[in-house]
Order: sequence, then C-alpha cells, then structure tokens
Amino acid sequence: MTSLGEIRAEVIPHIDDIGVTLGSVEAMEELAGQGFVTSGSIMVPCPWFPAAAELANRRPDLDLGLHLTLTSESAQMRWRPMSTSSRTSGLIDSDGYMWATVAELRAHAQPQAVEEELETQLAAAKTAGLELTHLDHHMGGALAPEWAEITLRVARRHGLTVLMPLDPEGYRSVLDLGPAGLSVLGELRDDLISEGGVGIDQFLMGLSYDHLDPASVYKRFLDQATGLTFLSMHCNAPGEVSKVHPGDAAWRIAEYEWVRQGGIEIPEDVVLSDFRSPIFRRHTS
Repeated sequence: MTSLGEIRAEVIPHIDDIGVTLGSVEAMEELAGQGFVTSGSIMVPCPWFPAAAELANRRPDLDLGLHLTLTSESAQMRWRPMSTSSRTSGLIDSDGYMWATVAELRAHAQPQAVEEELETQLAAAKTAGLELTHLDHHMGGALAPEWAEITLRVARRHGLTVLMPLDPEGYRSVLDLGPAGLSVLGELRDDLISEGGVGIDQFLMGLSYDHLDPASVYKRFLDQATGLTFLSMHCNAPGEVSKVHPGDAAWRIAEYEWVRQGGIEIPEDVVLSDFRSPIFRRHTS
C-alpha cells in the first residue's frame, strides 16, 4: 500500500453538467459503481435537475455538489436565471436566457444579482433535499474576478467547500473566461483558500482534447497529475446530448463508454479521492 508520503497526486475524477440532459444523470448513477468516478456536480437551472435531485436523494452514497451556473452555452437548449427576469440584473441576454459566454456575463452582470442567483440555486437544491459536499463553477463563471469573493461568501454562508485553482492562468487556458483580469484571482487566492476555498493544483478537462480518445487523454492526465488534481469530466449516456451539444457530444459519449468498460489503470503513486474522503479532508482542516 502506498503511504501518504509516497503519493504524487490525489485525483478527483468528477462528472460536471449533471442535469443538462437525462443521459448525464444516467451516466452519474451507472459510472459511480465502476470504482473510478464517485463525484459530480448538479446544475439547478437545467431541465433534468429534478431527475438529478431524485438520484441524489435515492443514492446518498454519491458525492454530489452544485455546479454553480451563470451561463447557458448551448444554442439548442437554453436556461434562464432562477432569481430574476429583469434585464437590469445583467444576467439575461436579449432573448431572456443566461449569457452564452463568460465574457458576456462579465461584461453585463451586476455582482448583487450574481449573489442572489447563487443563493437561489442553493435554496432550490436545499428544498429538493440535496446534501451537498462542495461547490464548483460551470464554465468558470462563478469564479470570475468581479465576484469571486461573493462566491466564497455564499459558500461560507452554507458551510460548503468551493474549488479554487492555484494557477489562474492555467485555469483560463482550459476555460474561456474572457478578458484579462485573472491576476485578481492570484492576488485573492491565499485569502480565498484561508477562508474556506480548496486549492486545486491542477485542473484538467478531457473535453479540451476531444480530437483524441479518452483512454490516451486520461492516461496522460494520470501520468502528469501532481498534488490535488481535479479531472473535469462530461460523461453522458447516448441520447439527447447529440442535439444539446452537437459539437462535442461524441466526446461526452466516448468518455462515458471509456469509464463504463472499466479496467482503468491507476499509477501506484496516485490515489483517487472525492470530497468525502479522509485524504481530501486534510485540505479543508
């Protein structure tokens, strides 16, 4: 058995976007039994949130958080803020939906409206009976420098861990967060972590390599992982995902099939973790 001193990386395989499609909910339930993925996060404003909430209540063993949602990127399926229908909030585009990109969100959203929206999503999750383990951020929107402190304040208010990348520029290289300004996150990083955020040494997302096959991408990820590494996955069972995300549905399904077939080799100096594991809890004590 590998001791803590011999561990190169603690890796959290994590399914994002649960609730956008029925297939995302089905993937979380099925793959959690395969021994690789046990953690994921749910999007409250999305159409299949009720199914995700039902799964969470039926399977309390699952490690589920909230994927804080301030953008709606799919042209085929849009969602709206839960807290307001007012254009003055800056959360809504000309069609009445959330902005498609984080850059547009940052250009228009009012920080107070962001806080109200995050609180509304958390209230809806609580009403649905969810026992959340963590908060993370869809497309990085809730961690935009204009309101990163607000997101942390909301997390603290609810006694929840929120993810914080230790390398903001590396984070931006994975997610399109819009114009410069992430230096603010670097300046705030230590304060955010000391006040309840959890520093992620590496944020790796397979969707960024959708021209390759999942097996080779995740072998590379596991071989290069160091410290606390977050694997942002988008596993989805076949179905309406092909219409909701036509540009990358093939990757989401391939990622699902790769985990489903099992036999994933984990390097001896890497341990799999989630937000409930004793190993992870060392980062929040």
